[in-house]
Formats: sequence, structure tokens, C-alpha cells
Amino acid sequence: MKHKTVSTQSFCVRKLKVLADTTRLAVLQNLMEGPKHVGELNAVLEIEQSLLSHHLKILRDEGFVEATRDGKSVLYHFIPPIREVNDDRVIDLGCCLLCFD
Repeated sequence: MKHKTVSTQSFCVRKLKVLADTTRLAVLQNLMEGPKHVGELNAVLEIEQSLLSHHLKILRDEGFVEATRDGKSVLYHFIPPIREVNDDRVIDLGCCLLCFD
């Protein structure tokens, strides 16, 4: 049992470290509203496109977003489960819930 607890804790710690960045949180908040292209995200976040791409890669690698080809561009989708809790939208990480105020 102890090994499973350590494994679960490692999973949770890794996910929370990814979310400990304000830019990545802002990206996720935008994608919770619906799929978006990089240009749409960049217009809202107003950061260098290379920096945005870096954060999107981290979010893809950790399973928070998915990228699909949309013609010549890429469309990003938020993929973890979102639940309604007390009229707020929360991300269900499996180990904990993350609520945006």
C-alpha cells in the first residue's frame, strides 16, 4: 500500500508543479472556455509566441491540453475533467480539485 501512496503523491506533485506557473494557469483558464488557436491565446495573454508555445508544450506533455491540426494551424483543447462545484468550474486532477475564483 505504501508504494501506491507514494506513486499517487508523485503524480499529484508533478501536476501541481506544472500548474504553479501563472501563465500556464491563464492558458488553462482560457481553454476551459473552449478550444483556441495559438493566435487567439496570444491575443488574450499578450506574451511572446515562443514563450506561449513553450508553456503549451509543457501542458501537452503533462496531459492538460491536446493539439489537433486545423488546416495550417493548430487548435488546442483542454482535456482534464471539469466539474461544476458550488457554481464554480473546477479541474479534477484525480488527486485534488483546482478551483478558479
